Amino acid sequence: MPVALTTALEQPAPLVPPRKRWTREECAALEASGIWDQQKLELIDGELISKMGKNRPHVIALMRMMFLLTDVFGRDRVNLAAPIDVAAEDNPSNDPEPDLIVLRRDSGSFRMASPQPSDLALVGEIADTTLRFDLTVKARLYARAGIVDYWVLDLNARRLIVHREPEGDGYRSVVAYSEAEKVAALGAAEAELLVGEMFGG
Repeated sequence: MPVALTTALEQPAPLVPPRKRWTREECAALEASGIWDQQKLELIDGELISKMGKNRPHVIALMRMMFLLTDVFGRDRVNLAAPIDVAAEDNPSNDPEPDLIVLRRDSGSFRMASPQPSDLALVGEIADTTLRFDLTVKARLYARAGIVDYWVLDLNARRLIVHREPEGDGYRSVVAYSEAEKVAALGAAEAELLVGEMFGG
């Protein structure tokens, strides 16, 4: 017996259409096929996130942070836009590509695989339009991975937000430093950096 049209229309419609959840393996296959350019997309919590185009303030801040950290750690340990591994349970559905990472040993050690969380002395993101995402979704992901030093450079408020002491899916210590203050990476406590030097103009 056919279902009455009124009965079919009374069924509640989902508020959000179903989404395709992606895995690292699927994304690698897509990348190999040439369908998408991984440098413009990032896999976070099973979703492909479009990496926003970098405006001039973002580019300048990223380069300044890179130069400052290179002076402290050396050029072979600072990488830009490099994919990293996260916690084992998060790896299948996440392939984050932070704006900047500082490795505990030279980049040449990672020829065949992404750095593990224990290989990372520092992870940095430059944020203008992505600030909320970097302070919530990314912070939880990095905390679960046990990344000990996570920096978010807030371009709009001209401050550096430093996350430390990961526990569960959060950080017990989150401190914002103004551009007039100094901060040192955990891996180089003797080398204080002026936050204001990370901004241009």
